[in-house]
Amino acid sequence: MSNNKRDPASRQLEEWYEKNKSQIGYVTSEAGVAVPYADSSITVGKYGPIVLEDFNLFEQLAHFNRERIPERVVHAKGAGAFGYFEVTHDISKYTVSKVFEYVGKKTNIAVRFSQVAGNLGSADTVRDPRGFALKFYTEEGIWDLVGNNTPIFFMRDPILFPMFIKSQKRNPVTNLRDWDMFWDYLSLRPESTHQVMFLFSDRGIPDGHRHQHGFGSHTFSLIGKDRKLTWCKFIYKTNQGIKNLDPDKAQEIAGKDPDYALRDLYNAIENGKKTKEFPSWTFYIQVMTPEEAKHQSFNPFDITKVWPHEDFPLIKVGKFVLNQNPGNYFADIEQIAFSPNNLTPGIGASPDRLLQGRLISYQDTHRYRLGANYEQLVVNTTLNKVSNFQRDGRDAVNNQGGAPNYHPNSFGGPDPDPNAMSWIPPPAKVEGDVDYYDLGEDDNYSQPRVFWNKVLDEGGKSRLVDNLANSLKMTSERIRNRAVEVFSKVDPDMGDRLRNMLATEIVVNL
Repeated sequence: MSNNKRDPASRQLEEWYEKNKSQIGYVTSEAGVAVPYADSSITVGKYGPIVLEDFNLFEQLAHFNRERIPERVVHAKGAGAFGYFEVTHDISKYTVSKVFEYVGKKTNIAVRFSQVAGNLGSADTVRDPRGFALKFYTEEGIWDLVGNNTPIFFMRDPILFPMFIKSQKRNPVTNLRDWDMFWDYLSLRPESTHQVMFLFSDRGIPDGHRHQHGFGSHTFSLIGKDRKLTWCKFIYKTNQGIKNLDPDKAQEIAGKDPDYALRDLYNAIENGKKTKEFPSWTFYIQVMTPEEAKHQSFNPFDITKVWPHEDFPLIKVGKFVLNQNPGNYFADIEQIAFSPNNLTPGIGASPDRLLQGRLISYQDTHRYRLGANYEQLVVNTTLNKVSNFQRDGRDAVNNQGGAPNYHPNSFGGPDPDPNAMSWIPPPAKVEGDVDYYDLGEDDNYSQPRVFWNKVLDEGGKSRLVDNLANSLKMTSERIRNRAVEVFSKVDPDMGDRLRNMLATEIVVNL
């Protein structure tokens, strides 16, 4: 009998058994062939060698050796769920996207939450940005909105992304997290200051996945009728309310339950099936016309900047609800693949440099990790028919039969859709010399200064400085002093507080 005092995650096997016990059959091979015995290999005599014909043994071992695909280079540890997005407010004047076609329209979605820097087995309560990615299964194809729990990021140029991630990972000699590496990169690239301040503030350690906001972070474009373009930011705010963990509590949880956030999300959805209260977020956009973009005091395509809400207010669009846990974690979450280039009609990219790099890099990493046909895996499959000239490779489940695999051909195409011209962005005029342009010194401090002076209260300022000092105390003096100078440029008061804190021998919360 099931012990109902245990949480849903702990009861999963009992509940599966009660639901499926009448349908449980006999063990078979992968080919469906009955296995006569599952607790012993076939040997020559009781103590003799194993025979080559023991197909079940070799199938078990061969499959086991291949049950782990490479973990993600970043965002390795995560949790996910399924649900739906529902339009509650009309934005059809901005976009022809069928996702936003009419009020009441529902689209099935998958969501994955993750930590950025840690390995697959890392704790859920570390101080780290959180990935927050949405996959919309639309009738026009897959739309992936691949964002974070912050509206900003650490760098502007994609060529720096591998360097940044390496500085946050393990030292190649000691195989340990190295705070000299961590702060050396960040202090040398001060465009990271805004994101670093967010990361070391109270919101740097969310209390589970349900209690954090999400952001598309980049500037995207919405394409309306007659190819009218509007620049856009996507924002989704938690309806559960923001909750964060203080460092001591986070460290305690990491020691007791490193899968804290994963467990919390699973249980919230299972409990919601009884209470009808599921995790949900309200979905907003900010919009800016191309003409407005020309007259801003900041670069609207700079991911280290936010669009001020007083100038570009949030426009409510809809909500999304997570009401279904994965049927199988590996198939549904470990194999799910999000690609920022998956942009359906009416939704486009922008000149954001980092976004431009992500448009090509994500597909490449998925092909390495999951294979050339990763989009044929069930969790990544589009609702509409796929017709193209890509064939073969590992896991080619939908190999398109006898259709021609070259273009042009005179045997039925497929040909490009002439209607697609109605939703692609209008022509864009670009000019300038082809050269290297380092954006590292493009106003790195004005918005962090606003964050310090107007967003944080006195308690928030003190905790931010404490958290920064605690981390910087583990670095060399040279790197530590450089970092203090960076924060002094945000505000002299911030630099003085940090300098004074580092001069003491008191080690505050990790």
